This record gives sequence, C-alpha cells and structure tokens, in this order.
Amino acid sequence: QSFRERIKVIADWWRDLHAKRTQLKAHVERSGRTVQEHEESRIQALKINSKQKEEKMKKDGELLRAKMELETLRKNHQKLCKKVQKYSIFKKYLEDVVKVSRFEDISEVTSRYKLLVRTQKDLLQSQQGHKQLTEQDKVFLEQYKAEKETEMLQYKNELMQLKLRFDQAQSEIPLWEAHWADIQNRTSKKTGKLWTIKLAIHNNLFQ
Repeated sequence: QSFRERIKVIADWWRDLHAKRTQLKAHVERSGRTVQEHEESRIQALKINSKQKEEKMKKDGELLRAKMELETLRKNHQKLCKKVQKYSIFKKYLEDVVKVSRFEDISEVTSRYKLLVRTQKDLLQSQQGHKQLTEQDKVFLEQYKAEKETEMLQYKNELMQLKLRFDQAQSEIPLWEAHWADIQNRTSKKTGKLWTIKLAIHNNLFQ
C-alpha cells in the first residue's frame, strides 16, 4: 500500500511535471514568438528610422539649396533694385536732356547714343587695324633696311677689294712704265740696228 501510494505520488508528480513542462514549452514558444516579433518590430523600426533620417537629410539638403537660391535671388533683387534706381535717375536725366535739346523723345537719344557707340567702336577697330598695318610696315621696313645694309656692306667689301687691287695696280704702273720704256728703248735700238743692216745690205747690193 505504501509503495502504491508512493507510485501514485510519483505519477501525480510526473503528470504535474509533464504539465509544467508542456506549459513551459508553450511559454518558451510564446516567448520566442514574442522575441521574434520584437526583433522584427525593432528591425522595422530601424528601417523606418533610417528612412526617416535619409528623408530628413534629403529635406535638409533641399532646404539648404533653397536657402542658397533664396540668398542668390535676394542679392540679385538688391542689384536689380539698385539698377532700377540708377535707371530711374538716368531716365529723369534723359527726360531733362530731351527738354533742352532737339531730340523728340528718349528713344531718339538712345538711338543716337548707340550710333555714336558703334561709330566709336568702328573708329577704334580702324585705328587698331591701321596701327597693326603700321607695325607691319615698320617690320617690313626694318627687314628691308637690314637687307639693304647687308647688300651695302657686301658692296663696301667689294669696293675695298677693288680699291686694293687698284692701289696695287697703281703701285705697279711705274714698274710697267719702266719696263715699257726699256722695251721701247730696246726696240728703238733694234730698229736702229735693223736700219743699219738694211743700209749696209742696200749699199752692198748697190756696189
């Protein structure tokens, strides 16, 4: 009886243990699903957070670009306002000019001004072209002068050589004159001898 009671107690304990084991297993499974759900939720939250950060950075960049464009537009607006102010003053000045001049309206004044500007531009281009031609002429003149100076130097060298030859020839003239006089003297002597021989021959022939 005692053994049976102990067996019954052990069987009851085993059933309780098996039930607790089943409950624990179910709890672990539920906990695992909960942890997985939490992990998935955390990953999803990280993705959403990363996407939100990326969108925030993108919006911040767009906002920065918009601020820069706004600053550029503001500066351009200030410049345009200053130009408009200057142009309004200039318009008032042109109106006063029209009043005291022979022009009928401002458009005629501006047309005349544009014509004068074009004329001045054409004159400047013409002067620049004339200046370029003058510079080219100067270059050609310098080249021509250099060529002629080279030719003159060559002619001077040739003239010096001819002068040297002339001087040498003049220095040889007395020698050639003396030689010629000697030739003439010898010729006259030979001619005298020849006449003497001719006379002797004629005399002999006559005798």
